[in-house]
Amino acid sequence: MKLAVVQYSPIRGDVTHNIAAIVDHIRATDANVIVFPELATSGYFFYDTASARPFARHAEELEEIIAAAKTARRTVVCGFLEGGKRGPLYNSALIALSDGATMVYRKTHRFYREVDVFAPGDTGFFVIDLPDVDCRLGTMICYDWRFPESARTLALKGADVIACPSNLVTHIWRTAMPVRALENKVWLAVANRSGEETVSNETVRFNGDSVIYTPAGAVAASCGPTQDETIIVDIDPLATRDKHFNTYNDIFADRRPDMYA
Repeated sequence: MKLAVVQYSPIRGDVTHNIAAIVDHIRATDANVIVFPELATSGYFFYDTASARPFARHAEELEEIIAAAKTARRTVVCGFLEGGKRGPLYNSALIALSDGATMVYRKTHRFYREVDVFAPGDTGFFVIDLPDVDCRLGTMICYDWRFPESARTLALKGADVIACPSNLVTHIWRTAMPVRALENKVWLAVANRSGEETVSNETVRFNGDSVIYTPAGAVAASCGPTQDETIIVDIDPLATRDKHFNTYNDIFADRRPDMYA
């Protein structure tokens, strides 16, 4: 199957423009699974719930993205600001399947000022079967990478590929992310963005370099630090399911959970 990452920099607050750009990318990207950055429909930097709410949407309101995925027969993972005129807001990822079905993952671990904007994610980590390409897909969002339990939970649930929509502003992820792929023997697709956003004299800068890691933690393909671009890699999801790395050792079979309490 073909796995793609789209490094895309949304315009903060311009949901209509951002959705149209995402749809254009879906139509133009020849891949079975396409991963977009975190909060790709809205932009990232908000100080509080009131400032973010005008740009929130329920998953079903992203009908253009859902329809584009179905028409192109592609599975799309896309970060969005989830919510309505009332109630909690979530930093979420829409998983729009090639048959028109949808699921939503809500970010488990909130970073920096996200704690002032978003409710804690309550979906938990889950894996989706993609029967048309015999792939099991899991999703985590940005700061979730910092916790080994995130990727390990998805891998233990059977993920072959982990999609990680991100808006990365630190640099230590370049050390940790390949380890998440290696320690779980999974493909890891990190969709970051570039550019910057400024609110009330505070600026956050995103560092690009989106990447697809192999199950050995090697770089299969990567983007540059500043430009919008798309990378596509041919992968074999089935190869991730044998967790052996030599004749004797299997990284999951060798686990001793009774010793971890």
